[in-house]
Amino acid sequence: MSESTSPLDSHVLNLSVRGMDCGGCERKVVSAVGRIGGVKEVTANAVIGAVAVEFHPTGKQPRQAVKEAITGLGYEILESKHQAVVPWWKTPKGQLVIVTGGLLVAAFLFQLLWPVLGQWPFLFATLVGLAPITQAAWKALKAGTPFTIEMLMTIAAVGALFIDAAAEAAVVVFLFAVGELLEGVAASRARRSISALANLTPSTAYLIEPDGQREVAVNTLQPGQRVMVRPGDRVPCDGLVLKGTSELDESPVNGESVPRLRAEGDDLFAGTINLSGTLEVEVTRSSDNNTIARVIRLVEEAQAAKAPVARFIDRFAYYYMPAVVAAALLMAIIPPLLSLLSWSESVYRALALLLIACPCALVISTPAAIAAGLSSGARQGLLIKGGAVLEQLGKLRTVAFDKTGTLTEGKPTVTDIVSFQEQVDSKALLRLAATLESGSSHPIAKAIVGHAQASGLGLGNLEEGQAQVGKGVSGRVDGKSLALLSPHALDTKVAVSDQLKQSIHALEEDGKSVAVLLEEQQVLGLLAVRDEPREDARAALAALSQLGVQSVMLSGDNTRTARAIGDMLGIEAHGQLMPEDKARYIKELNSHGRGPIGKVGDGINDAPALAAADVGIAMGGGTDVALETADAALLKNRLIGIAQLIALSQATLGNIKVNVAVALGLKAFFLVSTALGFTGMWIAVLADTGATVLVTLNAMRLLGYRFGK
Repeated sequence: MSESTSPLDSHVLNLSVRGMDCGGCERKVVSAVGRIGGVKEVTANAVIGAVAVEFHPTGKQPRQAVKEAITGLGYEILESKHQAVVPWWKTPKGQLVIVTGGLLVAAFLFQLLWPVLGQWPFLFATLVGLAPITQAAWKALKAGTPFTIEMLMTIAAVGALFIDAAAEAAVVVFLFAVGELLEGVAASRARRSISALANLTPSTAYLIEPDGQREVAVNTLQPGQRVMVRPGDRVPCDGLVLKGTSELDESPVNGESVPRLRAEGDDLFAGTINLSGTLEVEVTRSSDNNTIARVIRLVEEAQAAKAPVARFIDRFAYYYMPAVVAAALLMAIIPPLLSLLSWSESVYRALALLLIACPCALVISTPAAIAAGLSSGARQGLLIKGGAVLEQLGKLRTVAFDKTGTLTEGKPTVTDIVSFQEQVDSKALLRLAATLESGSSHPIAKAIVGHAQASGLGLGNLEEGQAQVGKGVSGRVDGKSLALLSPHALDTKVAVSDQLKQSIHALEEDGKSVAVLLEEQQVLGLLAVRDEPREDARAALAALSQLGVQSVMLSGDNTRTARAIGDMLGIEAHGQLMPEDKARYIKELNSHGRGPIGKVGDGINDAPALAAADVGIAMGGGTDVALETADAALLKNRLIGIAQLIALSQATLGNIKVNVAVALGLKAFFLVSTALGFTGMWIAVLADTGATVLVTLNAMRLLGYRFGK
């Protein structure tokens, strides 16, 4: 996108930039653009190659000046953020490697064949290879960024020429070019992995029109139109199935490995794969607002939100580089004045120190890991809104769950059928109750009817069916006068035996809702229903426990039901909580030393609690709620995703620690060894660019992270 405007703020310009591959590049862009009048704030992200510029709302918007400032630094503004990748040998960095490498080889050959030429071949190789580096340094200096690796490289190489070290200067220029190329290749790999989501949606779709089908571009589809999705096709849009039944591979969107059966009335996500039947689908969202587009947008926005550790590294690097430059200057002057070293040796060591000064590896170590972690999560159906959230997830000590629809399935199911008459077995009891409830839309009625159908039972003939408000239903089934009543409505109908009371009490203590079936004045039996725990609830809670995270359930349901589910799952449970009560309880957990706290809910009813928690996590199979509320969301809509989020965060934080240790460790070692004269200039270059490549490649390992490996 050469230029785009934020839909929420017309004063924000977003640009995709090629060649901005490290933290030093970010600082140069921010400094150059920030000096332009009318610019309020600039953010640059080397990991995804993006620059965001916010203008003052009441002033001018110098968009062209912003672009010229960026291109003036030697970077390229792309027409599309998904523009084709250029082979390395066609990039400016690749061409510099080829030229400097060729000149270096030629210089060695000339010296071998014609020794009389002395250092002149290396001098020529150094000056030619150094020209574009010096040009980049001058541009950055004019833009207000004097401390750049290009400036330090220029000073070091020119200084080496003055102390008669032309051969080493040529080698250093070549190694610098190689290091810059490797940085670009590593950053490009990261960028491709992150933006691969954009390739999930096909470019064309089969639009259904009155006179037949027509192939059209996906970006022209509008809500309300109908498309045909054939077996083997990727779904081109978010939509609603109008006709057909098919299994779909939804792993590209939510990471779910098992195909899901989709039929009339079901929602589909763009980018999923139709495996079997032909589907007629109504478009529900345009291409720029479908699930894939929103996931990409959220991931990119998240990468722009720096984690606290990343902000600390940036501040550290800001002071670190000038400090090392000052140290290099002292190294050049003090030893000769004290007669400890010759001027040539002292200057040589100082020049080598300059090459170590640029903190590229340190600056890129954190954002590279966070970007890879965010991208890895998105590819597994785990959306994390920012580096700060990703960092905080790994620190959670307690996770508070909603009950209905989160720990449980969200709909009641039949759990018990108890017959009190020998002539009416459990199947007959279920069939009679289901027939009575067949005309009701009450959740318990649907549960009973659904259970009968799943059991292969046909319904009887219902006559005179009527609902008794607050009590139950009644009617005639196969000539029998029946009633299905709640326990508290029994006293007015029949004498309740001790056996019946005990059965009802035991079921209700387990958090179940009970319905009693009567024929005239005779109790035939009872049925119990309950919103049962999700299939993966126990495994998910066990996974959290293994990560050292406690679980607690906060429910608006009655205390008896909440505690019954809590006992089944083996976790602390609290019921009869209003939304504000849940928020208060989370604050109490924090005050009692059980924080940081994560809150899992549907993202709407639990809004106060989600806001009160350190991290709010929304459940939902790709819905607007799951994508746009809370701090993180689970597209897969499985509880195990909570443990996956926390484990991914911990893996990312561990990766960052390794990266920082590598970056600082190598810097510290070579600063000391260079100051003592044990290592020279070309080693110093490898220490800088090599460390940058190492930490970037280490961060990229997170792209292959899988929970439980």
